[in-house]
Amino acid sequence: MTTADIAKLPVAEKLLLMERLWDALRVQADSSVVPAWHKDVLAERLRRLDTGNEPTSGWTEAKERIRSRIKAG
Repeated sequence: MTTADIAKLPVAEKLLLMERLWDALRVQADSSVVPAWHKDVLAERLRRLDTGNEPTSGWTEAKERIRSRIKAG
């Protein structure tokens, strides 16, 4: 199936195709696609969040910080 074929599909069929793609990606992501070191980093960050030792910010503040980095970059 090409991009042109997908463009011709009705919206309902495009949505169904997207759902199937996401399901396929989820299965692959669950099967050790993520390297062990990355899982270790995430586990450490979660531990720090649980103990209150990981800095956090609200979504509005995070968006502004990202926008300022993009403008400066």
